[in-house]
Parts: sequence; C-alpha cells; structure tokens
Amino acid sequence: MTPALAPKTVPVSIHPTAIVARGAEIGAGVKIGPWCSVGANVVIEDGTRLVSHVVVDGHTVIGADVVLFPFCTVGLEPQDLKYQGEPTRCEIGARTQIREHCTIHRGTVTGRGITHVGADCLIMAVAHVAHDCQVGDHVIIANNAVMGGHVSIADHAVIGGAAAIHQFVRIGRAAMIGGVSGVEADVIPFGSVIGNRARLAGLNVIGLKRRGFDKTQIGRLHTAFRALFRHEGVFKQRLEEMRVQYGEDPLIAEVLAFIDAPSHRGLIRAE
Repeated sequence: MTPALAPKTVPVSIHPTAIVARGAEIGAGVKIGPWCSVGANVVIEDGTRLVSHVVVDGHTVIGADVVLFPFCTVGLEPQDLKYQGEPTRCEIGARTQIREHCTIHRGTVTGRGITHVGADCLIMAVAHVAHDCQVGDHVIIANNAVMGGHVSIADHAVIGGAAAIHQFVRIGRAAMIGGVSGVEADVIPFGSVIGNRARLAGLNVIGLKRRGFDKTQIGRLHTAFRALFRHEGVFKQRLEEMRVQYGEDPLIAEVLAFIDAPSHRGLIRAE
C-alpha cells in the first residue's frame, strides 16, 4: 500500500530589502517585494502578494490571495486625535486588490475597534478607507474616493471616482455613488446618487442587472421607488403605504429594513 504524500508547502518569498518584524505571521506562498515593511502584529494569509514599498502595521489580518500594490498602507494609526495607541484592528478579506497609494487605517476604541474590508473588493489608487469603516464583499471603490470614519458600505456597492462620503453614512447593497459626489446621508440599497451634494437620482439598474436580478424584480423595485420617492405627500405616510403594498417582496423589504435601521445621518431622498 503506497503511503499518502504529504502536501507540499509553497515557500515564502521575502525580498532582501523588505523588513518583516519578529512576531509577524506569514502564510504559505506569500511574496513580499522590495522595500516593504510588515509589523510584529500582522498576519498575512496564504498566497498574498505585497508588490513593493507596501507598509502593513498594527493588529492587522490580510486575507488569502490579496494583492497590495506599491505605496499603499494598511493598518496604520487612525487619523483621530482621541486615539492613544490602543491595540485596535484592521482586516482585509481574501482576494481583494488594493492599488497604489491607498490608505486603510485601523479602528478606534470609541468606534467599533476594527476597520474591515471584505473579500473580492477592488480599491483603486489613492482611495482612503478611514477608521472603523465596514466595507462589504465585492465592493468597487474608484480612484481618489475618500470616506470619513465609521462609514458602512454593503456588498456589491460601487463608489465612483473622487466621491467623498461623510462619516457615519451607510451605503446600501448594490448602490451606485456617482463620481465627484458629496454624500452626506444614507443611500438606500440599489439606489443611485450623484451630485454635490448628492441627490437620489434613481435605481442602480445596471448594477441590478449585473447581479442577476430579472426584469420583473427590477420593475417592482421601480414601482416602489416611484411610490416612495416621486409621489407627493408625507414621506412617513408613503412609507407605511409601501409596507402594505410591497412589503412581502424581498428586495423592497430590504430597502424598508434599511430605512428603518438606526441612522446617524438620515436618508438621501430624490429631489
């Protein structure tokens, strides 16, 4: 009987100019390129690549098969004057790409204590993810987009280039933020906002189609959107009418639940 072969461990590659502090945990097949710096409390999981000139510090976990491009920094101290060096955290999900000059800061004890970026995200060059932000899976953040602390962005949202998101704002699932938009309040799931200051322009129909929603589902969302945001009358009354008429539809129920959830900034509405 032939004995089972032990799995081969993919070797780690660390460039001679890179500095990896004692205590850092480096997974199989990780590649750390020239002039990178990795702190003592960092965990880098299997297959991740630091291209060059990357800094990862703090109590930070970088998931498997992530790519960190030159001059990005992950897990550094938050830009918060109340921060006193507490061991707060930062997490990056598997297969996410973080492009050149991005900054992602760790959390604060006055917030959630952790900054989290989900799996399969693309964060383009010079974007900033502030302390205590929570970014879901499959999120795209375009070049030069910035956000204040405590922002929450749900799965499959798209943030356009040079958009600015106020602290504590919530961005719903599969929402679209237009380029150069100033977002001061919450954006409903599947909504599309644009402008300075941003207004609710409609639904993110392209995003819905890409997510596999059919014409019937999108049509029901359109009907509910018009009833809630385009009709005259008291918003609260329209909201209650919408619960009665459309509340059993799962997508509309998601929008209603988002509106009902606690909010620091209120809700962006259509003009």
